[in-house]
Amino acid sequence: MQTSLRNIHISIRDQRLTLKEGETPIRSYPVSTSRFGVGTEEGSNKTPTGYFRVVEKIGSDLPSGTIFQSRIPLEAGYPLPPTEDLVMSRILWLDGLEEHNANTRDRFIYIHGTKHENKIGSPASHGCVRMRSSDVVELFDLVDDGTPVVIEA
Repeated sequence: MQTSLRNIHISIRDQRLTLKEGETPIRSYPVSTSRFGVGTEEGSNKTPTGYFRVVEKIGSDLPSGTIFQSRIPLEAGYPLPPTEDLVMSRILWLDGLEEHNANTRDRFIYIHGTKHENKIGSPASHGCVRMRSSDVVELFDLVDDGTPVVIEA
């Protein structure tokens, strides 16, 4: 199946990510965006809005639940990163396409799995878009590098 017409729409208000084929929704998932609100300031831990693209997919073929540190999968037995905001299962790294969100890649804003699945559906992240591990693994397999992403407040 061709994936080039696929695009991702994220509603911060609804805490929902919808994968579309053209204009037709084909999957919908609850998400968790930033508990600090909306914004693009460096170090703000806010979720940016506007137009983006998936610039890199990380984690293909790794087990669901894999923990990443600086986009590198941790091997079994390694100490956990000193953060409550673990990046897990898969990473879809976003690149901002507009002047106001052009720093998104440098801010390391991802769509990724989380250990805080109980908080999915409400704002709880540090800027990224968190998903359940099973959902982000499915989404990862349904999109390509370059997939357009829209994040709306």
